Amino acid sequence: MPIRTRRHRLRTGLTVAALAAAALGGLLPPAQAARTPEPPPQPRDGRLQQQLDRLVAQDDGPPGAIALLTRDGRTQAYTAGTGDLATGRPPRADDHLRIASVSKAYSGAVALRLVDRGLLSLDDTIGERLPRLPAAWHAVTLLQLLRHTSGLPDYSADPEFREIVVADPRHRFDSRRLLDFVADEPLRFAPGSLYEYSNSDNIAVALMAEAATGRRYEELLADLVYRPVALRRTSLPQGYRLPEPYIHGYDVSPPAEPEDVSELVSASGSWASGGIVTTPEELGAFIRAYGGPSLISPGTREEQLAFIPGGSSEPAGPGTNAAGAAIFRYTTRCGELYGHTGNTPGYTLLAASTPDGTRSLVFAVNTQVGKDVKARLLARLRTVQEDFACALLGGR
Repeated sequence: MPIRTRRHRLRTGLTVAALAAAALGGLLPPAQAARTPEPPPQPRDGRLQQQLDRLVAQDDGPPGAIALLTRDGRTQAYTAGTGDLATGRPPRADDHLRIASVSKAYSGAVALRLVDRGLLSLDDTIGERLPRLPAAWHAVTLLQLLRHTSGLPDYSADPEFREIVVADPRHRFDSRRLLDFVADEPLRFAPGSLYEYSNSDNIAVALMAEAATGRRYEELLADLVYRPVALRRTSLPQGYRLPEPYIHGYDVSPPAEPEDVSELVSASGSWASGGIVTTPEELGAFIRAYGGPSLISPGTREEQLAFIPGGSSEPAGPGTNAAGAAIFRYTTRCGELYGHTGNTPGYTLLAASTPDGTRSLVFAVNTQVGKDVKARLLARLRTVQEDFACALLGGR
């Protein structure tokens, strides 16, 4: 059956005022690691810097922004505004930050590497791996979960889940029971027939990985992603604290003063769907490995890159979006990039690489932007992101 796209009705995260899906980001401090040096300064494009400055200068714009362009091992770092309104400290490439739904690319990496090892199959079903979940969901496959064509109802849209988050944003959820919030609901559509972005999908992906290996998802991340890519400042937490130094995230709602929401919510409510914390520098290293060919075998990668036209990440990335298996294609006026976006209270991110994995763009702002949260700012943000993508790709 051909796949059609349907716009997701609920955003990945909400503003501080609503807080309904605010649990889609957060972390605990990882083990202390040696600070990596700042990338060596490279000649910068004045026009790109102006674009970033103008974005931050908008009335409802982010207090700060950082963009890293990495080409052939050399990084250009562009920053504007501040990563901490209290001190005026600029955002830095080795500061921590919440990456929200970009975390879905990490759960995708775990699952696809397990496929390569023969411990999972893209055709494995929920019924085979997670028989405790509702029988109505049992026919859904791992590939459909990764491609957001499963039809699973989104737990983060559930009224009871939202009520808990609003009452206590730092509530400690049992991350492995998040799907219980929607266990009494049927599938939203026949598996494989539609594209609909759902936070439930990547929770189920992580649970399938645990069932196939008998190991905790956090351990699988460390063995299958962090170590191969040499990620030393990346973690999947459960609480609300951020490790120092970090880029502070803000709710920006003029005429009110920006409100620091960096440690507003517990990450336990997002887990494999949105809980990872890392640095812009390490995010770039990950996306070059994942968007390029180094982490996944050619056969599995071919399945991963079977894109669904019109399937957008949340928020939409630059250019025209298409959805693959835990990865998106962004077709800009200057060429294609593979990657993922994410947003949560205080943070909005894009991480993308060239298909050969030699170049990457990491773009982060420290306020939440999405189609239902500052849609006009999102349009401006996507324009600036495309200009940076063109600089990365060598176009105009």
